[in-house]
Amino acid sequence: MGLRKRHREAEVSTDSLNDIMFFLLLFFLILSTMVSPNSIKINLAKSTTKTTLLKEDKPIHLAVTKEKKYYINNKEIAETNLEAEISQFSSKSLDPTLFMHLDRDLPIQVIADIMTLSIKLKCKPVLATAPNK
Repeated sequence: MGLRKRHREAEVSTDSLNDIMFFLLLFFLILSTMVSPNSIKINLAKSTTKTTLLKEDKPIHLAVTKEKKYYINNKEIAETNLEAEISQFSSKSLDPTLFMHLDRDLPIQVIADIMTLSIKLKCKPVLATAPNK
């Protein structure tokens, strides 16, 4: 009796893989637009007026946390390098603007020093605040 063994090839169906990859790509694209560009946690002071700045030049974003950690455009820098870093960014612009995201628990001397530095470097200082709700 001659029984033959049949060899069957194993197949993996990839028909729906394209759809799954498309939905994952779409999900991550939508999610990436919802992420805040300034992700450093700072308690901003409150204000009642809302003024937006429309400029062609990209402003310099300086964030200072309660622990006196300094960030320029989300990159941590040492306090001793603050003037050099701001000077480097301000030299790229004709009318540089310095957005200051300062924690409300900072001593007033730190804020005054940053304001003095921005005026020294001929940057227009703008204090970022959180809106009153």
